[in-house]
Amino acid sequence: MADTKREIERKYESDDSGLPDLTGVGRVAAVLDKGRVELDAIYYDTADERLADASLTLRRRTGGSDAGWHLKFPVAPGVRDEIQAPLSDIVPEEIAALVRSRVRDAELVPVVRLRSARDVRHLVDADGTLLAEASVDAVTAERLAGRGGAAQWTEIEVELADDGDPAFLDLVEKRLRRAGVRPSKSASKLARALEQTSGHRRKKGKPASPVTAGDHVLAYLRAQRDVLVELDPAVRRDVPDSVHRMRVATRRARSTLRTFRSVLDRTVTDSIGAELKWLAGELGVDRDREVMTERLAAALDALPPDLVTGPAPERLAAWAGARRGGTHAHLAGVLDSRRYLTLLDALDALLADPPLRKAGGKRPEKVLRKAVNKDLATLTALVERALDTPHGEERDLAVHEARKKGKRTRYAAEAATPALGKPARSLTRAMKSLTTLLGDHQDSVMTRHTLRELSAVAHAAGENTFTFGVLYGREEARAAQVEAELPGLWKEISSGAAL
Repeated sequence: MADTKREIERKYESDDSGLPDLTGVGRVAAVLDKGRVELDAIYYDTADERLADASLTLRRRTGGSDAGWHLKFPVAPGVRDEIQAPLSDIVPEEIAALVRSRVRDAELVPVVRLRSARDVRHLVDADGTLLAEASVDAVTAERLAGRGGAAQWTEIEVELADDGDPAFLDLVEKRLRRAGVRPSKSASKLARALEQTSGHRRKKGKPASPVTAGDHVLAYLRAQRDVLVELDPAVRRDVPDSVHRMRVATRRARSTLRTFRSVLDRTVTDSIGAELKWLAGELGVDRDREVMTERLAAALDALPPDLVTGPAPERLAAWAGARRGGTHAHLAGVLDSRRYLTLLDALDALLADPPLRKAGGKRPEKVLRKAVNKDLATLTALVERALDTPHGEERDLAVHEARKKGKRTRYAAEAATPALGKPARSLTRAMKSLTTLLGDHQDSVMTRHTLRELSAVAHAAGENTFTFGVLYGREEARAAQVEAELPGLWKEISSGAAL
């Protein structure tokens, strides 16, 4: 089973390679010599170094106290999440799954070997509590793939203790700088090894600024593809809100293909849009469970104690737990499926060789404005239909349709903002207000459906269902309030929504 550790560290280099005395820095009362350890790590990547391009590192390391497989994800400068798995001869499946969205069908092969002789020091306070670990690493790097190559260097590394205050590292750095120690130019040992053994620094080229309508649409679509790939490991690890964010990126990508059909040839994009719809639906199973669980738990907590009768809290907890385990396992299977990986490949292919129509080569203002206003016109008709529909199930469906079109209009305005500026930003904000309100209505509809299910199960078990009835009534009231607020909000939005 893989474990996760948040790693906060900084790397330095100096001409004399020495570690200055850090006693007295902040709360450092003593610097303890913990001896030398020999570390031997083999770094894995695809032949075209896809993990390195994404600033990910995957290694199999022996020596030291944490021998095993380590996969590191960048979180912020100097901050990484390290996924650890026990030592084995091949990449563990739980580790391989976390890089599958980038690796796809490519093989993970050894690319670099790093051997480090590490002199370790512990920085402790007056009580002996560890504040940070400082080490001096004499590193030998050997490239295992391609033309080969070798390099040697010495670096200083300072890693914050678990639950330590990152501000402490600022104090340490101030002391190191006074001693002539400089922050490393490389984010990791692997990055430095790849640079020095190949004879050139790895650089990520900046994409060209969008010029045509097609450029703007593709830039927005590319951003959503990148979010999908980046969030894949977080969804597999069940990181909070990751499913929701991935689902939103999926919907944004699909909406882009649908809204800008004058820019991208739908004979190519429709099949990709269908697969994006499928993925959004699969992600929605887990997301809907999250929303219902949070909403029902909050509603239950808000009830006065005398309105909570029978085992309603226990019934809700059992329902949430059963659905959580089942939906997450199902979603992990989706992300491992050939269908999902084929979808990622299809998005890559579309971005690499976009099926642009004539409008895609034109200046963006007129093309993008026309597409956004077309979505807005359809939304207007849907909102007016919802307002004219009597209260009940048909109105619920009409409001839901308006909400979906409102999201599509919002995403279209987002894509157009770099070209259209303030008017598109204003429309994006307006659509966010509208879809937030309509989203609360839809959540109420879904919550009432769930409450009917829970009540039926509880009744069949001979339990008191009064509390579920109270919650149902409150949800009806919330939906009615949204419906009462909608006419005023829509009047305000529609008066100046068109671009």
